Amino acid sequence: MGYEIARRRLLATAALGAAPFARASAQAAPSFRLGVLNDQSSAYRDNGGPGSVACVKLAVAELAGPLGLKVEVIAADHQNKPDVAVSIARQWLDQGVDAICDLQGSAIALAVNNLVRERDRVMLGYNIGTAEVTGKACSPNTVHFAYDSHMLARVAGTTLVRRGGASWFFIRADYAFGRALQEDATQFITAAGGRVVGSVALPFPSTDFAAALVQAQASRAQVIGLANGGDDLVNAVKQAGEFGVTRRGTKLAAMLVFINNVHAIGLAAAQGLVLTETFYWDMNDRTRGFTRRAHEAGFNRAQRPNMSQAACYAGTLHYLKAVASLGAAEAKRSGAAVVARMKQLPMEDDIYGRAAIRADGRAISDAHLFEVKAPEESRGDWDYYKLLQTVPAEQAWRPLAEGGCSLVPA
Repeated sequence: MGYEIARRRLLATAALGAAPFARASAQAAPSFRLGVLNDQSSAYRDNGGPGSVACVKLAVAELAGPLGLKVEVIAADHQNKPDVAVSIARQWLDQGVDAICDLQGSAIALAVNNLVRERDRVMLGYNIGTAEVTGKACSPNTVHFAYDSHMLARVAGTTLVRRGGASWFFIRADYAFGRALQEDATQFITAAGGRVVGSVALPFPSTDFAAALVQAQASRAQVIGLANGGDDLVNAVKQAGEFGVTRRGTKLAAMLVFINNVHAIGLAAAQGLVLTETFYWDMNDRTRGFTRRAHEAGFNRAQRPNMSQAACYAGTLHYLKAVASLGAAEAKRSGAAVVARMKQLPMEDDIYGRAAIRADGRAISDAHLFEVKAPEESRGDWDYYKLLQTVPAEQAWRPLAEGGCSLVPA
């Protein structure tokens, strides 16, 4: 019932937004091309990969027709290499691609961000860690969805200290995103009255976390923070489970984790892990409805969409609404004009409910602190999370004035 009402509201809103475009489409309407550029074959494949492509295609299938738009979705594997990503992006833009989506990897995102701005196209970031995309590197052509290092650190650090986790030890990956997560989290932990008692940095990728976990436990920290991701995160949590870290009363907090990572770890090892997400497939009727439709549309039925993949759906919907509202000719002429319209239009979808896009290009929504269930608490497949706290959007994200974005009025 709730899903059908929300779906009718979405289509009604889309139809209103499409009115200017519908008049223009009487003359041959141009087609739009969306390119999904992400990791299709290595460590971060399950965090984005084909699942992100499926979610973009679902949004196009549901909304392009009602809006009178012709839309093609293409995809490529950037192999986690910035030079490969830039080469593909440049080729796509030469071929008339209108928007480049996903962009796993901070270095990749920052490089493509510059290129897209030069060409006046659109970049929709769904799987990017760095907050600089909407900070000093902000662009009138870019929108950043799902998460960033600042939000993850703010929600986990502040909330866990207030819930009793005053002392922290960090195990982090020795790359820019790992450092940013620890630095941001330290700021919020300290501001909330906590302290960081130690840290260790490990090269990426790493498979052996035993020495780091022994060092963390010896510090007697109440919380062990993991500032890594992908296979490194999976290995760290599995080994923490073998060490019985959470059974000894220590909290294990992952700064960035996706539900597919929890699935790979298993509840026996992951139980008690605390994490932050902006989407959970089993949160409510609307998120479950989206998940069902994603499976029907080709998303792997053995998996569930994670927060980045779900953002691919929400962001694509909003992009299409903006294109229709602006008009095809103007949308083709200027990517910055499309992004400006995205900022003007309110967001409403099955992923976030209500959300918004700020002047700096940051899409903001509520964020949720979850704890992974014990095996005996799980009621079925992928029933992995219990909600600890929801942090309202205005409290979860970096304040607009603090990012250093040139698009924000002084």
